[in-house]
Amino acid sequence: MLGSLNKLLRRVPTWAIYAFSALWCGWLFYAAASGRMGPEPIKALEHAYGIYALKLIVAILLITPLRKWTGLNLLRFRRALGVSVFFVVLAHFAVWAILDVQTFARVWADIVKRPYVTIGMASLALMLPLAITSNDRSLRRLGSAAWRRLHLLTYPAAVLAGLHFIWLVKGFQIRPLIYLLVILGLLALRLKWKRRAIPA
Repeated sequence: MLGSLNKLLRRVPTWAIYAFSALWCGWLFYAAASGRMGPEPIKALEHAYGIYALKLIVAILLITPLRKWTGLNLLRFRRALGVSVFFVVLAHFAVWAILDVQTFARVWADIVKRPYVTIGMASLALMLPLAITSNDRSLRRLGSAAWRRLHLLTYPAAVLAGLHFIWLVKGFQIRPLIYLLVILGLLALRLKWKRRAIPA
């Protein structure tokens, strides 16, 4: 059964990830522009993009555990998910900077003065080299070992994204904590597996 599922997944083109993310983000933008996202559509759109980015981050971190625990092989989709995360986060930032804050001076002031914005920008900055090098040409130029070391930036970027969500919300809320705990738990699993792989 699992072998058949993996065989079926190999037939799914990776561009489907990009297409779905683009369509979903487009639909969210349309919903906000047409008044379907409540009395504060810009804030709602920012939030929706941010939540979708966090879901993609969790999906990326789940790929290895799913392969180890169930044999389900989704590795071929990891690059597409990673690039999609970057562009969704970029859309999240653009809505905040262009539609919400609106001026460069205020954007810069918020980055410097508001910790949750600083953390969010740090996460975006860490994602930039990952997106730029998420192609076969960069892999060949950097070499496998250096490319893999660079892409370890995925982990601090994911943690910062979770912290950004926690710091952003007002008061105690369970949902941001769940996202951060899931991210930390999945990273802890990877660290545990790496330690086991190191010979005594």
